[in-house]
Amino acid sequence: MKYIKRAIEDVVEHSADTFKCVLVTGARQTGKSTLIKHLYKDVKQVSFDDPFAEEQAKNNPEMFMSLNTPPVFFDEVQYVPSLFRYIKQESDKSNLKGLYYLSGSQPFKLMELVSDSLAGRAAVIELAPLSLREILKSSFEDPFIPTMGYVQKRNKTAVNPSNIWSIIHRGGYPEMQNPDMDWSMFYASYVKTYLERDVRELAAVQDLDAFRRFMIACAARTGQMLNYANIAEEVGKDANTIKNWISILEASGVIYILEPYANSALKRAIKTPKLYFRDTGLAAYLTRWLTPETLATGAMSGEFFETFVISEILKSYSNKGLDYRYFVSYYRGKDKKKVKKNGEEIFEEAEIDFIIEQNGVLYPIEIKQSSNVSADMTSAFQILDKIPEKKRGTGAVVCMCSMPGALRENVLQIPYWYI
Repeated sequence: MKYIKRAIEDVVEHSADTFKCVLVTGARQTGKSTLIKHLYKDVKQVSFDDPFAEEQAKNNPEMFMSLNTPPVFFDEVQYVPSLFRYIKQESDKSNLKGLYYLSGSQPFKLMELVSDSLAGRAAVIELAPLSLREILKSSFEDPFIPTMGYVQKRNKTAVNPSNIWSIIHRGGYPEMQNPDMDWSMFYASYVKTYLERDVRELAAVQDLDAFRRFMIACAARTGQMLNYANIAEEVGKDANTIKNWISILEASGVIYILEPYANSALKRAIKTPKLYFRDTGLAAYLTRWLTPETLATGAMSGEFFETFVISEILKSYSNKGLDYRYFVSYYRGKDKKKVKKNGEEIFEEAEIDFIIEQNGVLYPIEIKQSSNVSADMTSAFQILDKIPEKKRGTGAVVCMCSMPGALRENVLQIPYWYI
């Protein structure tokens, strides 16, 4: 299959010019090895998926390092954590940059190893599944922010895909962009490999059938608030086990936990995080939505669209090398907002699907799987005005509308394909 240009290439190359080590992390099958091999064709590669290479590195690390002098690419390096101290020693012997290229599919574990051994020596880069921009071969690079300036700039390159539900259903793994790749076969193999390698490696889980049921239960809750007790009851495990297993999914890049916005001024805020799958194709496979058509019209279409939109926003930041975890959140609280339903005014809990914070400004975002949206959908945005030290910036409804526009002063409607 032809190589798909990745938006993060400039970040990787700049990091190699700046740091002695470059670590590319992310879930399985996101294209980490392919990216590094494409950018550094002349660099020797050693993969620790090879049992012989893994054994040599573990049992005789000094000899292994002497036979694999830099520049060198160590793939799936999480399988040999003891090697990090030797990488550190060798890095400290030279003033050159770009000595070691590392990749692995257990982001949290690798971050811990880097913090312990390679602090100040390694750039850590997260590679997500393909973004919509990458799938459509867009060169636009700016991180998403719901402002007029962003929309005006995006106007020049935004392209509306012909069938977004096909893209959502197929997912963002590079292999899935090959139309000849069988959807069920790919994801069946993905889940099997993930269970047998990453799950056992991270937590020595013995009951893989129960963990598979747990993954399905989580996929059925993408875009929803995380309720450990509810999942535990469905899977037949205790809540502490479920919390541990959630951390495994998060540590291996399968899910993302979106934290609620925290501020003392919002005394009625609910403090429960929300769960999102990183890839909608994997979530669709686990919940048995077998075609794009059934997914688009099914009971979970709204949750899948929200999962897709939030994933795309996060990719727009990670593909620029930005750690989004510290400035994105959501809000749900017991502050009642007045809405009209069926011609009647009722009160319901206030919720803001997504909040981006930059320079003390909060940008609220509502996500709607609809082409017709209204300003009433953003009434909860005003809750952010209660926070004295923050300013509320432009808000937006990200939706399936055909073009951007203004819903009211300071609130835009933005098509999902503008992200």
